[in-house]
Amino acid sequence: MNLRRHRERGAAPLAALRRLLTVAEPEGEQVVAAAPALPVRHIFRRFWPYTRGGRRWLLPLVAFCVVGPAIDAAEIWLFKVVVDEVLVQRDLSPFLPIALAYVGLSLASGIVSFADDVTSTWVGERFLLALRADVFRHVQRLSLGFFERRRLGDVLARVTGDVDAVETFLLSGVAQALWYVMRLGIFLGMLFYLSWDLTLFALVVVPLFWCAARYFSRLVKAASRERRRRSGSVSAVAEEVLGNIALVQAYNRQEWEQGRFQREILGRYRATMTSTRIRAVFGPLVDLVELSGALLVMGLGTWQLARGRLTLGELLVFLALLSKLYSPIRGMSHLNSTFYAASAAAERIVELLDQRPQVSDGPAPVRLGRVRGQVEFDSVGFTYPGTARPALCDVSLRVEPGQILALVGASGAGKSTVAKLLLRFYDPEHGAVHLDGADLRTLRLADVRDHVAVVLQETLVLHGTVRENILYGRPDASEREVVAAARAADAHDFVTALPEGYDTVVGQRGRLLSGGQRQRLAIARAMIRDAPVLLLDEPTTGLDAESGRRVMEPLRRLMAGRTTIVISHNLLTVRDATRILVLDHGRVVEQGTHHDLLLSGKTYARLHRLHAPADPAATASMIKAFP
Repeated sequence: MNLRRHRERGAAPLAALRRLLTVAEPEGEQVVAAAPALPVRHIFRRFWPYTRGGRRWLLPLVAFCVVGPAIDAAEIWLFKVVVDEVLVQRDLSPFLPIALAYVGLSLASGIVSFADDVTSTWVGERFLLALRADVFRHVQRLSLGFFERRRLGDVLARVTGDVDAVETFLLSGVAQALWYVMRLGIFLGMLFYLSWDLTLFALVVVPLFWCAARYFSRLVKAASRERRRRSGSVSAVAEEVLGNIALVQAYNRQEWEQGRFQREILGRYRATMTSTRIRAVFGPLVDLVELSGALLVMGLGTWQLARGRLTLGELLVFLALLSKLYSPIRGMSHLNSTFYAASAAAERIVELLDQRPQVSDGPAPVRLGRVRGQVEFDSVGFTYPGTARPALCDVSLRVEPGQILALVGASGAGKSTVAKLLLRFYDPEHGAVHLDGADLRTLRLADVRDHVAVVLQETLVLHGTVRENILYGRPDASEREVVAAARAADAHDFVTALPEGYDTVVGQRGRLLSGGQRQRLAIARAMIRDAPVLLLDEPTTGLDAESGRRVMEPLRRLMAGRTTIVISHNLLTVRDATRILVLDHGRVVEQGTHHDLLLSGKTYARLHRLHAPADPAATASMIKAFP
């Protein structure tokens, strides 16, 4: 019964803290969920391997933790000598050697401090270098489904700020704790040497330090975990809004987005202020405990001085050492809170590292040799994680090298899912996808994607030069191949007209280029890749008739001799495909040539009538561009 009441008393401050931290979120939905709580020992075990490169320097750091406090203790002891041998005796003869000893100790302290700072920073930064690189490498290997479910801003917050906190938790904090322990041991030994009974009396207040530290550290950890979560939410909302600023401004949603951002920064503000208030209460409380211990010792020490059991120098040095003793005890109490605060960030990194790719290489993947480009879907079924309706149901198709397969259908029919399965962003739940007769799941993931060139519906252009964007398709290509790809993509003329030609920076997502220019740049990137399989996902979406015509001409050159899968709503761009598949709710409902499907008068014919331009001249222009 007493244990139950104790637990209820301990839980009450945490419940009050949670109420204090609560900021209303729409419909009770958190922008970023909190990471699962983990024991401290689990976090240490998880991140300790990242110290491998700097472990040989841990021994010198330990030595610095011993030598530094020893020098401080020696300086304090010299103060006793000054009082007892110089001031009390009124004899200046020992002053010069004492002064020289002070100078020597001061120089030694400076050297040790410099070496400690440089070495500890080097070890810490090497740790951060290894951890941040590994986290980023791991995130890049995660499957597309992870990024479709997560807020990008929160992922970025974990890769940057949270990684820094892990170093504090594992290295800086541990080194600081070791430094405190060494100081505590050295000063405690000197205190016992001076007066063991007075020292025992001074240690009476130590349990009060630890009780206060344990109580407040739990509150700090709860507040810190909420602050880290809110930091991820702030980054997520900011990234989403600024990444879609044109949409926000076009619909005058600035005030609404400001309110959403304000909720998250208010939540972070409250968590930060709560943590600060807890620390602010903890500090004076510890000072009060320390002062109580010092006053008790001072009273007893004065009594011993009056009876000749202590010299004046010994009493003054005892009080100085006592302040040095309480300092590491207080520091370790604060450090306990720091550990818990940093562990909240470590938990978010562990959660990220625990994510496993949905798609990965098998235990013994097969290396691809020369690829012809035959693509086959064999009774493929697939449902996206977290959804109930299948995206594809028993889909079978086959494309031979040099052929063009067109996938058409309404939005949500499953066309883009075919592209994602071909690129192995996902694996089918039923059936198999084959490349030259081999199941993609048996091949190396990198080999599969090396043999597929893509031109996506959303034209992805990186912030960099024109040349860098083209070389993204094949980084080892020569300058002549870059220019040849640009010419084949009908991009060379507009590129040379840019202020710096191929060295022109195209801006974030290529916003300094028109839609047609970005698409032709993407085609040049696919050209230089020279892959046997070509995937075109809505290649003319968002382009006007003239831009669409100019894009279709280089696309025709790109498709020549390759296995091509075209996904398009515009049926006029697929009319001369070798075969056309009509998808509806994930199923193949029709297939055949353009002519045969029109004659059937079914779904394809109906879609064709909906998409055909009313202007015959425009129809003839588009057909001529894609013979």
